[in-house]
Amino acid sequence: MENLIKIFHALSDETRLKIIKLLSKGELCVCEIVSALNMIQPKVSFHLGVLKEAGLLKMKRKGKWIIYELDDSELFNRFLIISVVEKISDKDVKEELERLKNFKKVKPLDTIRDRRQEEINEGKI
Repeated sequence: MENLIKIFHALSDETRLKIIKLLSKGELCVCEIVSALNMIQPKVSFHLGVLKEAGLLKMKRKGKWIIYELDDSELFNRFLIISVVEKISDKDVKEELERLKNFKKVKPLDTIRDRRQEEINEGKI
């Protein structure tokens, strides 16, 4: 029962639903989700944590970066994810998808990741 509570709690927030919709288009790193949602990184990370704790997301490392993607490995979660993605039209996240597209166009992900790592190494962040 505890798992169901976590899942439905995770799905009860508009921001988390938008994250699911964005990730239905493919894997994203936190900086891409931050850009798409136009939110600060700690807030986005909080929402990603709730979704991960509910078993709806999985993480993987690509070099120094953590990439998020939908975790539909369990049948029940797959059904919920498909239902959410189906119910949220691209119109509902039009602005977010446009910001993501512009972010990727202006700054290729590898360049962003490299620049961010340089800032971290130099103590700027």
